[in-house]
Amino acid sequence: MVGPALAAVVAFILIPVVVAGRLSLTDWDGFSDSYKSLGLDNYVQLFHDPGVANAAYVTLVIAVVGTVACNVLGLGLAVMLNGEGRVKAMLRGLFFYPHVLGAVIIGFLWSAILSSEGAVNTLLTAAHRSKIPFLSDPQWALAAVVFVVVWSTFGVNVVLYLAGLQTIPESLLEAARIDGASRWQTFRQVVLPMLAPTVTINVVLVLVQLLRVYDLVLAMTDGGPAGHTQTYAYLVLSESFLNGKIGYASAQSIALMIVITVLAVAIVALRQRSEKAVEQ
Repeated sequence: MVGPALAAVVAFILIPVVVAGRLSLTDWDGFSDSYKSLGLDNYVQLFHDPGVANAAYVTLVIAVVGTVACNVLGLGLAVMLNGEGRVKAMLRGLFFYPHVLGAVIIGFLWSAILSSEGAVNTLLTAAHRSKIPFLSDPQWALAAVVFVVVWSTFGVNVVLYLAGLQTIPESLLEAARIDGASRWQTFRQVVLPMLAPTVTINVVLVLVQLLRVYDLVLAMTDGGPAGHTQTYAYLVLSESFLNGKIGYASAQSIALMIVITVLAVAIVALRQRSEKAVEQ
């Protein structure tokens, strides 16, 4: 069974990465039969490109705020919804449902809701209130994108945290209650340490997903206004490739892959180090 999985990894991950790495050292435009080797010039250009700096900032805001919000909301709601009951089961499905929808559908949906003539501003007008420029003002637009990203993502965290909560032995919780621990003390000293592996998985999964946000931004704001919601992945796919800068786009992609890999490894390493410190 290892053979087919290994072949899939090689065919769909390793080979594309090697090809992208090779192209990142060239000026290939995607159509020409020949191209010129540029060495590391494309990577040097990354550090001097204002578009890359702006896209990196937008991506960082979405990734940091989104990761924190998704995990805080996910854990809090998981604790509230842990246990049996029809209402709890219904709410679990309700919170998870946005993840079932495609990102493009979600983007168009919220674009219609938050546009100048959308549902929210229509209600504000009917109430004799000023319209809010959710998608036309730079700060409002970025906040709206972060909100929609969190809304469409945190349901997965709820499910994963629920799975983690159900693995905690009831005997530990009962022992804490017998010792007189409050709910907060039980959560902080028993539940949270037992959920450490689940927290790590959730943080890594959300962080990796948000660092690659593209389709939702494309459908919701198309990177606007004036590039203020243009993420790094949007920059690579919507500008570099469309402008015939395949070599430069490949360098951008490799840089993003390196950042994601380093962050994921660092998070896992920090958790392992904290576990060893607790054991000692």
